[in-house]
Amino acid sequence: MSDRHYTLFEEQQQARGIDLEAVKKKLQKLQVETPSWGFGDSGTRFKVFQQEGIPRDPFEKLEDAAQVHKHTGSSPSVAIHIPWDKVDNYKGLKAHAESLGVSIGAVNPNLFQDDDYKFGSLTNTDPAIRRKALDHLLECIGIAREVDSNVLSLWFADGTNYPGQADFRKRKNWMLEGLKSMYDELDDSMRMLIEYKFFEPGFYHTDFADWGMAFNAANKLGSKAEVLVDTGHHPQATNIEHIVAYLLDEQKLGGFHFNSRKYADDDLIVGAHDPYEIFLILQQIVQAEEDPDPAVRQNAENIAYMLDQCHNLEPKIPAMIRSIENVQTMYAKACLVNLEELRNAQEKQDVLGAERAIRSAFEADVTPLLEAFREEKGASVKPMDAYRTSGYGEKILSRGKGGASW
Repeated sequence: MSDRHYTLFEEQQQARGIDLEAVKKKLQKLQVETPSWGFGDSGTRFKVFQQEGIPRDPFEKLEDAAQVHKHTGSSPSVAIHIPWDKVDNYKGLKAHAESLGVSIGAVNPNLFQDDDYKFGSLTNTDPAIRRKALDHLLECIGIAREVDSNVLSLWFADGTNYPGQADFRKRKNWMLEGLKSMYDELDDSMRMLIEYKFFEPGFYHTDFADWGMAFNAANKLGSKAEVLVDTGHHPQATNIEHIVAYLLDEQKLGGFHFNSRKYADDDLIVGAHDPYEIFLILQQIVQAEEDPDPAVRQNAENIAYMLDQCHNLEPKIPAMIRSIENVQTMYAKACLVNLEELRNAQEKQDVLGAERAIRSAFEADVTPLLEAFREEKGASVKPMDAYRTSGYGEKILSRGKGGASW
């Protein structure tokens, strides 16, 4: 890192009324979880392209995830997916993570791959299948206790393809009944994050189709239930930052699954197609972190951030590093918005002045800031370059092909 470049950047931001030391403190707190399944082989509906060096078990997934944290300094936890990451000894898995300098994060139940769930899990017309789905959710609470996780991340593939295939209202009530049974088993320190998706695999309807349905369920369940926003799970042109602001104001924004998409769904590097959208989302959160209402501030500071990506063409670890770098970049830019300038322009109805306050922060080159932050954090100043020269990518080739997949 060039001290001269950082000093010049600092002077520029001071002239704008930005305290870079305060921004670095915010960056120090930023934690973006990586997904264990993102290090395994994956593919499209048409083909899984196997890569060399893919982890063969959850322990090797943690080893790869630890590399991402080592170089970026911002991904100290790893989400697990059950049964993809099922092991005989979860205490041993937790200890292995800690030996690598990371921890186990959110526990994700799988209610979409078993043959019994072809026509739904908690919304299935068969009460035995609904019971099976609930038992799996309760199993995941037990696993969370063993690995000291306090987040259960829930996504349901439940839905239909044709009009008349199922009764919407019955399914709604079955879903809430199952979630209530799960909610009642949560420890006081735990929370359940309800994700939504407007289509796929059901092309006529999904049971949690949008944030309003997830929000309604979370409200009915109680304070330990919140909404999880996946940035890829929206119709085109959806104003996600508006959703984020609404949920923050209601203290119901539980977490994020970061990715990127061009047309539908996800699995691309964060910000690959619309980095401005990620910036605008994070700007709403940074603004909420300074809100006069302590409840809003607490919600903003307690968001569970995670990447949700399975890279089919790119090498896994570098793709994750790039995504973390991109989140760091957009978060740093969001922290450079002069909130006093923005509020003054809004109060004066100065449309262009308010837009300038946002745009000038987005257009700032935050490279000197991020390099200084990573150096102080003990991470790699240039994460991608450091990983490429570390030799780790070559070392894991000895695993061969045919590693863990989902």
